[in-house]
Amino acid sequence: MIELKKGNARLTLLPERGGAIGSWQSDQREIFYPCENENLAAQKGALIAGYPLFPYSNRIDQGRFSFGHRDYQLSPNMVGCPHAIHGNSWENPWKLSHKTDSHAILTFDFKPDNNEKSDPHWPFAYRATLVYQLFEKKLEISLVIENRDQIDQPVGFGFHPFIKCDPASTLSFKADNLWLMTEDGLPLELIENKDEWSFSKPNHFYERDFDHVYSGWEGDIILNRGDNNPSVMVKADPVFSHLVIFSPKESDFVAIEPVTMMTDAINHPEIVERGLHVLSPGKRMGGTISFEILENVQTSRRKKTT
Repeated sequence: MIELKKGNARLTLLPERGGAIGSWQSDQREIFYPCENENLAAQKGALIAGYPLFPYSNRIDQGRFSFGHRDYQLSPNMVGCPHAIHGNSWENPWKLSHKTDSHAILTFDFKPDNNEKSDPHWPFAYRATLVYQLFEKKLEISLVIENRDQIDQPVGFGFHPFIKCDPASTLSFKADNLWLMTEDGLPLELIENKDEWSFSKPNHFYERDFDHVYSGWEGDIILNRGDNNPSVMVKADPVFSHLVIFSPKESDFVAIEPVTMMTDAINHPEIVERGLHVLSPGKRMGGTISFEILENVQTSRRKKTT
């Protein structure tokens, strides 16, 4: 375990557990929500408060996809789920490359076994980098992926935090559309973001089962956690064009996940704005997400590009 400190803020990191966050506390209060997911066997029972998603986010249908005139088959990596989920970086140990009292850089180098393009977890070589920067009232996470293979590679990335909430909590954000999902978490239908799905004004979610992907997200979201807990504002760079909200009914956490891509993006070439990126050998891309502890905040909107 690695510990970062800044004033009354404390962050613990777990390089051996996929570069994950173990805990984020401010003034001895948990901001994130460390929890165990027995279905993610690779986390080996650790309490995880957030983890990176490389080289794709969410599910790939049955672990199958085609790219570059070749078919690939990935192994399912979540108990009870037939799909490949959240990439493979969370399943592997990361290396600590740099550390100060409040700053750490972790890296993960992946190369398919025997340099063959048939690895059951991912068929391309890549390097992922995580930069954690702790402030007294803010946590910044920068994510970078580099194609270290000899051929083009499809990529996406994001971050999966668990943020503490309660029955009084509300969310507020703007996005153009959202995906209705099948029972096993695959995209079914893209609809306009309105009515019961909209959080353009603060809206409660505690009594509902939520696991949806919003597209055309404007890049910020506020979690208001009631009078006794500080609000949390999440902001993300424009590369994170999609937002996943995951919160089981009456849960003590909500996962607010800025991601670059829709679920199963690699199998939906017909969707122009699916968020899949293709990197040529040696190229890299990245972006930064911030989680800020604020009281009585107003949401500032990111300008859209045309």
